[in-house]
Amino acid sequence: MKEEIKDLRRRIRELEKQIDRIKEEGAVKDTVSGGMGGTQHFVVEGFPVPEYNRKMMLLKARKAALVEKETELLELTNQVEEYIASIEKSELRIMFRLYYIDGMTWIQVAHRMNRIFPKRRIAYTEDSCRKRNTRFFEEN
Repeated sequence: MKEEIKDLRRRIRELEKQIDRIKEEGAVKDTVSGGMGGTQHFVVEGFPVPEYNRKMMLLKARKAALVEKETELLELTNQVEEYIASIEKSELRIMFRLYYIDGMTWIQVAHRMNRIFPKRRIAYTEDSCRKRNTRFFEEN
């Protein structure tokens, strides 16, 4: 979930840069031929308002959708953190926080748990962490 939130934030920043670039580019130039009394070349310069408005509207709509998705993911993260905080055993809380919130693999969780609880008689392994997770959710 954290990676997806980071990706959404990156995409929002890119959209903001794109909006700023459109604002900076602004005016466009074109050369046209024509005129009274013979062929002449004219340079026409202006700001393409309809195109600018359309692009800005689309970019802002996309940005709003990304912000909404980011908010939704943050709310889900909060719900997960609240659920983990409600677990009675601190050992399981730490294990679940490492796996579900910090996004570690079960091997990484086992190594971290062994560092947190170095005097534990039986060391944590990938399988033991995964099995405790499975048992907890089967019971609850």
